[in-house]
Amino acid sequence: MSLAERTYTADEMMAVEAARRLHDGTVCFVGIGLPSLAANLARATHAPECVLIYESGTIGAKPAQLPLSIGDGELAETADAVVSVPEMFAYWLQGGRIDVGFLGAAQIDPHGNLNSTVIGDYDRPKVRLPGAGGAPEIATSVRDVFVMLRHSPRAFVEKLDFTTSVGDRVSVVVTDLGILEPRDGELTLTAVHPGASADEARAATGWELRVADDLGDTLPPTEAELAALRALQTTRLGA
Repeated sequence: MSLAERTYTADEMMAVEAARRLHDGTVCFVGIGLPSLAANLARATHAPECVLIYESGTIGAKPAQLPLSIGDGELAETADAVVSVPEMFAYWLQGGRIDVGFLGAAQIDPHGNLNSTVIGDYDRPKVRLPGAGGAPEIATSVRDVFVMLRHSPRAFVEKLDFTTSVGDRVSVVVTDLGILEPRDGELTLTAVHPGASADEARAATGWELRVADDLGDTLPPTEAELAALRALQTTRLGA
């Protein structure tokens, strides 16, 4: 399938592929944006018992539409429980009670380490990024880290400008070109999305990207997945 033949966007492909990796009973620490879209898509389709936890302290949130922020009132209204942020981190996250945590970043290196702090020298940065937030705790406390990141040489770098969070628990990196998974301690391209190729992924990576001998192909989104995904994206104003 060529890019021109696609009936879905790159972001939709990323969300669908991440959602497919969540299952009933998975306790998932969710961020806003693509992670929230992926987690809510899983809950709306094949994994209705997936438990969504947002950093604001909502446990078991079941929003009908994508929340605007972690402070969106619908998260609290639909949650099984609401706890304080300190309890969320100390008891739920650092207590090892969360299976999957989603992370994004400005940079990722071959070992899955992430940078969301600065681009350039720390004291004289080219760009000052939003910072760590809860990323270091998520990276070291959940069972599996899912990274969602657009594939480009600026993001996939051989050496980070700053290490915000370690990649020890990164189990998958979902990009707009394919899937990377750790093999022998280094991220390896294990599948490509429809219309993408291993050569394209190599060209978009700032190091010599390993490609699996058993390189696979992800399946395009089904009509049901796209319908559910786009229903989530419908705004409260009906647009």
